[in-house]
Amino acid sequence: MKQNITLALDKHVLKEARAFAARRGTSISAMLAEELRKAVAEEALYERAKAKALAQLSSPFRLGGARVNREALHDRP
Repeated sequence: MKQNITLALDKHVLKEARAFAARRGTSISAMLAEELRKAVAEEALYERAKAKALAQLSSPFRLGGARVNREALHDRP
């Protein structure tokens, strides 16, 4: 469901924004809606990536290899 909002802009900015949107074959409303949609989506991606990174930091890294105790490592024949 879409809902209208009110936005206050300086007259000069509004004039330039109309021309900017017209050059792209769209409206100011559509242009702003798309930019806000992108910003919200990027924020959601960032939050998911942040949560994943923090979860990975809370667990030890598995680098492979076998565990060898000190005595076995320095055992000489």
